[in-house]
Amino acid sequence: MSTDNLNNTDSILPGTKPVTERLKSSPEQIDSVLIRKGKSGHDINIITDLCKKNKIRFTFVQEPVLEKLFNGNHQGVIAKIFDAGFLDEDTVLEMGLSAHLPLVLVLDQVQDPGNAGTLARTLYGIGGGGLIVPKHNASFLGAAAAKASAGALGKLPVAKATNLSRTLELAKDMGYFVYGAYMGDNAESLYTAKLHTPAVLVLGNEEKGIRPNVGKRIDISLTIPMRNDFDSLNVAQAGAMIMSQFLAKHGS
Repeated sequence: MSTDNLNNTDSILPGTKPVTERLKSSPEQIDSVLIRKGKSGHDINIITDLCKKNKIRFTFVQEPVLEKLFNGNHQGVIAKIFDAGFLDEDTVLEMGLSAHLPLVLVLDQVQDPGNAGTLARTLYGIGGGGLIVPKHNASFLGAAAAKASAGALGKLPVAKATNLSRTLELAKDMGYFVYGAYMGDNAESLYTAKLHTPAVLVLGNEEKGIRPNVGKRIDISLTIPMRNDFDSLNVAQAGAMIMSQFLAKHGS
């Protein structure tokens, strides 16, 4: 078995029967299911039906994709596991209202598990309320993210959202102010903007930033003024700086 497999076996569940049983017993722990292309039959129908029932993403992939994750006898089926389990976004937002720091972090297609884990670690450390990630095109919160989070992902309320735009509308209905990290001309300086709570902070993809449809739901765009000729920070660094300002103003 490769080093990569050794590092990720805690986050991978191979085999038709084990995946089916986990879908039945603890569907909230399953991030997604991968099935070998061309594989069919009654067992596969059960798996896909359970995924649909529980709104879990499943994808048919080529054999090398499965082999990269697990080169043992996976029977053409692998589930990616998030041991702590996902909550409903409504639940995470509700829990966020009563957190020490009522701040919920929304990651809009952040791809790097190290960034996702580091952000979760910072948020949990300052008493933040929870984390919401999209169901599609988000970093897998597996072994790499868990390691970067130093255990925070196992303690922080986490949800997966089918549509982040609707999630932000829901947050507004619950009384949240929605902030987003931007570099645009209309963004306000982090150090002079009014930071209200309860708040949702949206951080975008490492390369593309926040998607336009998600950005339309943001109340206040924040930017970090740079003193030197340098145009951006790593998303985990920027997120930590922004979260620290919420803590300074509302964390007592």
